[in-house]
Amino acid sequence: MDITPEPKHALYRAIVFVMLLAVWLVFSGLFDPFHITLGVISCAFVTWLASDMIFADRTISLGRRCRQAFRMAGYLLWLLWQVLLANLHLLRLALSPRSKIQPHILRYHTKLETDFERFLLANSITLTPGTVTIKIMGDTFYIHAISDVAAGGLDGEMERRIARVFASEEAPSGSEA
Repeated sequence: MDITPEPKHALYRAIVFVMLLAVWLVFSGLFDPFHITLGVISCAFVTWLASDMIFADRTISLGRRCRQAFRMAGYLLWLLWQVLLANLHLLRLALSPRSKIQPHILRYHTKLETDFERFLLANSITLTPGTVTIKIMGDTFYIHAISDVAAGGLDGEMERRIARVFASEEAPSGSEA
């Protein structure tokens, strides 16, 4: 039995490795042989573990992947703005003379289809201050929200934006996710 990866699989693994190593180098800021070696080893290990999850559908063209990357950058900027707004809300809660903290657990059903899209949604919710994804069962997310305002932020906009990042170009231009 031959276990050598197909050429396209090897290309995807190489792309994942290079992306991870670039992020490692930028965030570490350390360019001595010891840290670069640690980065190479860590990125190779993560690539070996997770490249199938990151690029599960290998039939997608490189052009479409580039468009997804561009849309993902837009989504991440929007998410950063939402994190800022949520931080301001929590600051108001903390400094308010009357506590408006009303923690509760919400059940949220998603229409996202792939595990990676759901993973991205769950982590985006958790990154937004005031909300934490505590459990995922199929297409149902259980989310802890610290207040009604934080719970109101789970209006589906985050899910729609994630769906747009990974949307197929074959979809009619007039339809919204």
